[in-house]
Amino acid sequence: MAVGNSLAAQKQQKTGLTAYLTQDAVKKQINSVVGGKNGTRFISSIVSAVQTTPALQECSNSSILSAALLGEALNLSPSPQLGQYYMVPFKNKKKGTSEAQFQIGYKGLMQLAQRSGQYLDIDAIEIHEGEYLGRDKFTGKQKFEFIEDDDERETLPVIGYLACFELLNGFRKSIYWSKRKMQEHADKYSNAFSLKVAELIAQGKIPESEMWKYSSFWYKNFDEMARKTMLRQLFQKYGAPMSIDMVRAIDSDMAVINEDGMPDYVDNDQKEGEIVEEQEFKEVKQPDQATVQEEAEQTKAPKTETADHGNIEDDFFNN
Repeated sequence: MAVGNSLAAQKQQKTGLTAYLTQDAVKKQINSVVGGKNGTRFISSIVSAVQTTPALQECSNSSILSAALLGEALNLSPSPQLGQYYMVPFKNKKKGTSEAQFQIGYKGLMQLAQRSGQYLDIDAIEIHEGEYLGRDKFTGKQKFEFIEDDDERETLPVIGYLACFELLNGFRKSIYWSKRKMQEHADKYSNAFSLKVAELIAQGKIPESEMWKYSSFWYKNFDEMARKTMLRQLFQKYGAPMSIDMVRAIDSDMAVINEDGMPDYVDNDQKEGEIVEEQEFKEVKQPDQATVQEEAEQTKAPKTETADHGNIEDDFFNN
């Protein structure tokens, strides 16, 4: 009986969404962005995306539409297989409703960068065990050597992440983080991710029946979230050229898009299991004086986490 009620509720929500998308006012809104000829294709893509993500069926129709319209305006596909952008369910406790957040995927960021016409090459990849050779003792730059056999490479554990770009004018930069640093980044900036929980999952100490509680993308697809994070860090660190669409996608990432097109960054104070995805960057509170003094002492030591990577750039772009 419970299963029957659940299926009935899903069917009702699906019908509600379809009816919502075919209302005259909504169709007019869709046509203003998509155009009349592509309206049917757009509606079908939304319905398909909702069907493949059951939790989306509980989200407000307006938030689903707004997220999809932004993706359409950026000329990106909501197909999970393409990974360009996602409509991610989020339980907003302040409103007492479930809403769909817009989340740009790393493939979407790469697509927008390529369309800008300023990049000769751009990518974000995993670094596997045996590929990191340490730092050059004279320059301090990190050295890498890629394993040529892809089958062998994929059997080795991931130890870090690399993002690189090269502009048409020859300017190129790269950035590398260890996997541990990425895990600590996720633990710090994501309320839905816990490094301790991730370690328990890796050790198989959390029963499969309880995995539904840990539905954050950081748990479900850590490598994909890491690649996107590396691209964002790369853009921010080196001031890489970004088109209007790239800026819009990054500014709207992990936000609920209002009907007027403005992003609403939801304060994620939910407990684990109550949200499906999280906002990656949150407002940083002002530290107290003791914290400031402690951080000042730490900055006296040489920094080695984000050094320039000349050798890896040569290897990466020549492959």
